[in-house]
Amino acid sequence: MTNEELLKENEKLRKEVQELKGIKQTIPKIPTFSFSKITENELKSVVDIEENLENETIFDDWLDNDIVVSKEVEDFFKKLLKQNRKLIFSYNEDDLKIYFLAPIFNKVNFFSYEDKIRAFYENVLTYETDKFIFKGRVDFMFSKGLKRSEKPYFFIQEFKKGEEFGNPRPQLLAEMISAVELNKTTTIQGAFITGEHWRFVILEKLGKDKYQYFLSANFDSTKLEDLKGIYRNLKFVKNEIIEMVRQEK
Repeated sequence: MTNEELLKENEKLRKEVQELKGIKQTIPKIPTFSFSKITENELKSVVDIEENLENETIFDDWLDNDIVVSKEVEDFFKKLLKQNRKLIFSYNEDDLKIYFLAPIFNKVNFFSYEDKIRAFYENVLTYETDKFIFKGRVDFMFSKGLKRSEKPYFFIQEFKKGEEFGNPRPQLLAEMISAVELNKTTTIQGAFITGEHWRFVILEKLGKDKYQYFLSANFDSTKLEDLKGIYRNLKFVKNEIIEMVRQEK
């Protein structure tokens, strides 16, 4: 090949490379949202989601359950509140988890070797579409699997002292949407925490990228009766999910 031919070939390759670079630059970048940081406006920019304020009975089966709180558990909660009630407002996120929330979760016992299901903390979850990506570490999820999460069924978000530290509601909803789509189901349950306050959530898929959600009344975990209610609600959803897993087998 002559020098002239080499120059022509190099020029041809240069133009092809430039064209490829141009094509790459014109491909729009898919927006990626972190579960721990997504805002309500960001969530609504990629999915159609609204709170349903009309259905006042949707929580009846879940929150009006007949779970009995034993005297041993009630006494445990009395001691837990005596130790933590005055400090919850000053706890940082890790203090809140270790001193107050972890003992509650351990009493509920989100763990079953027999059914191969347990709670996962700070577990990575990713949901990708051609329009957006949800990803990040999830505070708490009750999921099929023992060594690794295989199918998440229930989420709790956000273990924060208050909403000034970030709104946990859109963060939880993004996680629940991800699980509904990955599991190929239409409904899922969850809860979010801001300091001492708990609210339970049901999310339903209505169509492609279209959802509605329902919020329960507030539970104040510094009050014994509300704390017992939180325990009953968590115990009920745990039992319900384990029964569902057994039926799937």
